[in-house]
Amino acid sequence: MTSSDYQYFIITENTEYYPVKPGRLFYILKSKYNEQPQKRGSHSKLKVISLHGQYLDYDVDQRCMSTLSAEEAGFLLAVSDDTERLKWFRQKDALKTAQGLTMGTRVIVEEEGKELWGIIRYIGMLTESYVRPPTGTFFGIELQGEDRRKGYSDGSHNSRTFFSCERKCGVFAPFSRVRPVVPSSLTPSTPEQTLELQTEELIPGDRVTYFINNQLRHGMVVNVHEEHGQPFVQISTDRDENGKTGGEVKVLLEQVSKGEVPADPESMDIDKPPVEPGTDDLHMDLSVNSLVEVTLAAGNSCGIIRWIGTVTDGGPVMAGLELDEDCGVSDGTFKNQRFFYCPPKRGLFVKLRSLRPDSRFQSLSTNHSEKMPNQEDAESDTEHNTGRLETVPPISTEQVNQILVGRMKGIQGHCNSCYMDAALFSLFSCSSVLDSMLFKSTAPQEAPIQKTLLHNIVNPLRSKGFVKGHHVMKLRQQLQRHGYSHSFTTEEKDPEEFLTVIMHHILALDPLLKLSAGGKVQESYCYQIFLDQNHSLVLPTVQQLLEHSFHGAGLKLAEVPSCLILQMPRFGKKFKMFDKIIPSLELDITDLLSEGPQQCIVCGNLAEKECSDCFKDSVFNQTGFKVFCEKCSSQVHSHPQRRSHHPAALEIPIGYLGRSNPHALTRDKLELFAVLCIETSHYVSFIKYGPKSEDWIFFDSMADRQGGIDGFNIPEVHTCPEVGMYLEMSPAELATQMRAAMKP
Repeated sequence: MTSSDYQYFIITENTEYYPVKPGRLFYILKSKYNEQPQKRGSHSKLKVISLHGQYLDYDVDQRCMSTLSAEEAGFLLAVSDDTERLKWFRQKDALKTAQGLTMGTRVIVEEEGKELWGIIRYIGMLTESYVRPPTGTFFGIELQGEDRRKGYSDGSHNSRTFFSCERKCGVFAPFSRVRPVVPSSLTPSTPEQTLELQTEELIPGDRVTYFINNQLRHGMVVNVHEEHGQPFVQISTDRDENGKTGGEVKVLLEQVSKGEVPADPESMDIDKPPVEPGTDDLHMDLSVNSLVEVTLAAGNSCGIIRWIGTVTDGGPVMAGLELDEDCGVSDGTFKNQRFFYCPPKRGLFVKLRSLRPDSRFQSLSTNHSEKMPNQEDAESDTEHNTGRLETVPPISTEQVNQILVGRMKGIQGHCNSCYMDAALFSLFSCSSVLDSMLFKSTAPQEAPIQKTLLHNIVNPLRSKGFVKGHHVMKLRQQLQRHGYSHSFTTEEKDPEEFLTVIMHHILALDPLLKLSAGGKVQESYCYQIFLDQNHSLVLPTVQQLLEHSFHGAGLKLAEVPSCLILQMPRFGKKFKMFDKIIPSLELDITDLLSEGPQQCIVCGNLAEKECSDCFKDSVFNQTGFKVFCEKCSSQVHSHPQRRSHHPAALEIPIGYLGRSNPHALTRDKLELFAVLCIETSHYVSFIKYGPKSEDWIFFDSMADRQGGIDGFNIPEVHTCPEVGMYLEMSPAELATQMRAAMKP
């Protein structure tokens, strides 16, 4: 049965039963209700069932209750307090307003005493039951603008997903705490709220159409205020009556309509800018994902085309833009209809013909001091006429200065891409350790991502030393379309999140790391170093951090990894675990392996015992696990301070049993090839590109910028041999170095 099979009631007066209190809801089968019309007199009783608690039935005087529709019962049941529920039932207009709300409606929701702005993404129940509606009808709301991150949900409730949004951007609320931003004639309000509700319809940044001197014009809301009891809108105009851009006008609220009314006939398109010679056909080459710029009242704005089409029958061809800056008016919706997704105030709908290609990625005019390298040759050189992609090897030690060092070198940053730029540069510029992910067979739907990575990023980086920002943006757009995150193109991420998505979810690369714990093997693509609170490290090396982390977690390596990606201990905003960490040029992982022979740290013979208690003993070296042969273990633990230790037997490979000379054992070591760093939310990288201690380069995808909002970022790679100098210092000498005095 469904909710339409029941008749619902709300108790409005006190009754003889304590559980049947005013504000409580009850129901009865409509078939039973219709069978006894003669009994429905002013003094008759009905046997109704409670929608609260154990669903008990009661004989209730009909004079004490009022009938409800299924929809009304659903909204009222979501209000938890009986008194509040009855109060809202008596506000008939509020119920009617709630019934008129639809998905995509912009609303204001009250949450913990604060009014937050959002958009309705879900309307319905939060639990299932045979009786409808069992727990009430709730509104699922995605918070917008400055109110993002003020919620508590990602669109899920009790492990069920009702809509999708970012973490802490969603809330669920009953109708009593929700009202539309654009008030309807039924929205309840006091006389004092009338002006407030009118002005809430428009907020600064909204695109509007306004009427002045019997002409239709467009602009952007700057402010909404009251003068002499009347609401006015201050508007930044696109073009005034003399054809000039810029300027502001003040218009009565009643003469302003939200939106640009894009379906105007050509005869009313008075805001159409004059067409420059030679540019009338520029828009013909534009398509979805094209990088473009548009002239607004505040100047040129740049963005990406997310959608092209018409919003009304017979209307002009429109483009939906996601802008680089928060100077738009939408999140991808137009008149409550969604055409694409983007962050709030990043979306803008304009006529396609008003757009032009983004000049930041075109051949720049002669007045620019920086030139964008021509990358087309770099791309065509790496692809045969058949379309098969060639392999371009990593840049060799001898080629680094010629190909890679300089301004406008490396990967060009664009729109919070530094995390991805630094990660890709570190992995592929001078190393081939992960080249297998570029050529492994993959599913057809993932092939375009692999091709973009190889053809548009890795090959140009290695052959010409430069990758344009829009190629990385293309990769980010492809990842976003696969549904792993709807903010890949706009927000900064952690490099490990990006690497896990592309290695695991997209290319299905075999895990790089296999960890052994308690006889079970766990697989991963990177390892986060965690330390217990009892460590004594002050100026640690990466070798020490990894050993302490493995020791504390009881981990071993099941096999030697081809590439080991380590994440240093997390630093909070107010607390740093270590002031400095010394990168280890080599990681000796011999003692970290779960299988294989080990050498006694005292005499060098075959180790047979390992002591966890000795690991933190200050008498021993701070590096390396403490393993001993039988003889040395007995001598070490004969000391009174170590008699309470509990050394454990090591598992010795069969081939090494009885061997007396293990000195020729090969140590398993990994070489450092890159370090990613972050400061003030910006990622950069250091690359070890050669065998000499001074063979280091530094990369920053946004080292400088040419121009303002319509400019572009300038990536830079420069040599930094001083890194080798610092790494050759002793820990004591390095500890005395003041950061501000260290060479950049």
